[in-house]
Amino acid sequence: MERIGILTGGGDCPGLNAVIRGVVRKAAENNIKVIGIKNGWKGLVNIDTMDLDLDKVEDILSKGGTILGTSRTNPYKKPEDVGKVIENYNKLKLDALVAIGGEDTLGVANKLFKENKGINVVGCPKTIDNDLSGTDCTFGFDTAINIVTEAIDRLHTTAESHHRVMVVEVMGRHAGWIALHSGIAGSADYILIPEVPIKFDELCDVLKKQHKRGKLYSIVVAAEGAQFGKDMVTKDQKLDAFGHVILGGIGERLAEMIEKNTGYETRSVVLGHLQRGGSPSAFDRVVATKFGVKAMELVLSKKFGYMASLQGTEVKDVPIEVAVGTLKTVDVRSYDLAKTFFG
Repeated sequence: MERIGILTGGGDCPGLNAVIRGVVRKAAENNIKVIGIKNGWKGLVNIDTMDLDLDKVEDILSKGGTILGTSRTNPYKKPEDVGKVIENYNKLKLDALVAIGGEDTLGVANKLFKENKGINVVGCPKTIDNDLSGTDCTFGFDTAINIVTEAIDRLHTTAESHHRVMVVEVMGRHAGWIALHSGIAGSADYILIPEVPIKFDELCDVLKKQHKRGKLYSIVVAAEGAQFGKDMVTKDQKLDAFGHVILGGIGERLAEMIEKNTGYETRSVVLGHLQRGGSPSAFDRVVATKFGVKAMELVLSKKFGYMASLQGTEVKDVPIEVAVGTLKTVDVRSYDLAKTFFG
């Protein structure tokens, strides 16, 4: 084992640089050269790389984003791009590749490994949505819910001062983990998640009941993927590179509907990319570091097709296909806990 590649794909996430640092430090212990692939799978399609050594990763632990850059490039959109990935993997003389990403990035990694002998891949699960199966938690999630909780805390005071309903739109396409955890931590009065269709009348009843008992302001937290029946709310029908409709607008739509139905002044706030940005929390730095070291250990033991996985307090390994098979969504018991505090 002499040369490995490493890439970060999909949305940026606090903790990515900690993973990169963990991989490079463990590789250096074993005299293995690390080639950074820039901008996700796009960098392997076009051979856009940078050498990674101890000096390059010395001060990146607390830095948000990813020094390698990222993209949502999906080589399987074009058959010729898959061919380029395989060709360039060999041209770079890689013995293995560490792919850090969510369902889409790891899905590509798993497919490449399964379909092409000699493409040795290991994975690191990454998503602030915390919706990947096969791991108890993904790095970035803790940072995101802390950012959202702080925002909700701040909105409480302005909502109370103006006697308003504030609808806070947070990330979460198919899973409502961010909305659920930040909503509970931020003392939200109602939480809307993708796993439970919106019951608008119930929501309005809760808000009206609050007003009757003298609480003249409310906080509603809504995941971007929360939906009326089967309809997701979008501003347009644009798709990202992996074919997902770009979401956005549920907060604004709900605010208009709430004000019309209740007569209460209502505003919406979209936290958007604030949830992804900035320095990772201490928890995410530690987990991401452990993931990076574990990924390198998988390479050293030639346990390809596997990824790092947090199970309890230990980092173990599971097949990548476990993570990309089924999304980890909010269970009914967790949502029932939150409902205890609605209104």
